[in-house]
Amino acid sequence: MTAAFQTPGPRDSLTDVAGLLVGHHHELDDDAAMGSGSATGCTVVRALGGATAAVDVRGGGPGTRETDLLDPSHSVQHVNAILLTAGSAYGLAAADGVMRWLEEHGQGIPMGSPDHVVPIVPAAVIFDLPVGDWASRPTAEFGYLAAAAAATDFATGSVGAGVGARAGVLKGGVGTASTVIAGGPADGVTVAALMVANPVGAVFDPRTGLLWGVGTLGPAAFGMRKPDVNQLWSALALEPKGTALNTTIGVVATDAALSSASCKRIAVAGHDGLARAVRPAHSPLDGDTIFAVSTGTRPVTAESSVPAAFSAELPVLAAVTEAAAIVVERAIVAALLDATSVAGIPTYRQIFTSAFGGSGA
Repeated sequence: MTAAFQTPGPRDSLTDVAGLLVGHHHELDDDAAMGSGSATGCTVVRALGGATAAVDVRGGGPGTRETDLLDPSHSVQHVNAILLTAGSAYGLAAADGVMRWLEEHGQGIPMGSPDHVVPIVPAAVIFDLPVGDWASRPTAEFGYLAAAAAATDFATGSVGAGVGARAGVLKGGVGTASTVIAGGPADGVTVAALMVANPVGAVFDPRTGLLWGVGTLGPAAFGMRKPDVNQLWSALALEPKGTALNTTIGVVATDAALSSASCKRIAVAGHDGLARAVRPAHSPLDGDTIFAVSTGTRPVTAESSVPAAFSAELPVLAAVTEAAAIVVERAIVAALLDATSVAGIPTYRQIFTSAFGGSGA
């Protein structure tokens, strides 16, 4: 990776992209266990004034809402918010609450009368129903409260849609990362990601114990080292996840003013980062879905060297897509490192203590 993608934004967060806010709402009982108690929630990304968007669905078992609308050939080009939620298909009900909050605040497509708007809120779900009581899942009220809570600063780890998330045999969660591109046609452009990690695939290398997602930057960039072999054996002995449905979902964003078609390429590139951090990714047991948004607050200058047959956005888009894969990879690592144990599911930090100092092999 070149130095162009090694400088995080000021928060190393999705909200480093101007115009985006993130909010969570969840219910988590202290005594939540597998099959009992409450351990569920949702996460909302709000786009102030709307944002151009697209989506790429790669998993074999997705749970989504309003994704057809995001086809670049379709009429609506902007979204007002994106919902990432727990609760499998039941959790899609949370989008109703997000829409209600947006309508109350006049955000949406104007439809005639001044107070008549239709908010656009695409959504995707993870399957986490075995964590906590099966009947505990996000409702419309969850979505409303998450939208209301949206801010530039937000928590990560076992929060929001990541409360009940599991990443293979370990605890999953919500993670975020950003980078500011240095040099070239995209100089100064911010690219960021927010991911909810809940895959069936493994998130660490069974030969070393290091997270797959540290591969691009190297473990030292995350304050990590190769862990002790005995801890690796303990991790390999953990009982497999064993659920039929899983899924990693998220949002990649940029402030570069790009079209819906370009956002589609950004979403596609984001899946490269997912595949670096989770192995296997995009399985028939996952519903892996990545949204991409452009807030358009940073104009794109056309390059005179671009042939007329190509999009004028192409030089900037090429840099943004490369950065998109990197921030998705880092956001998944952040989700795993920031996670706290829920329902007895161990975290990476609990199992691999030696990866953060001590007598790592």
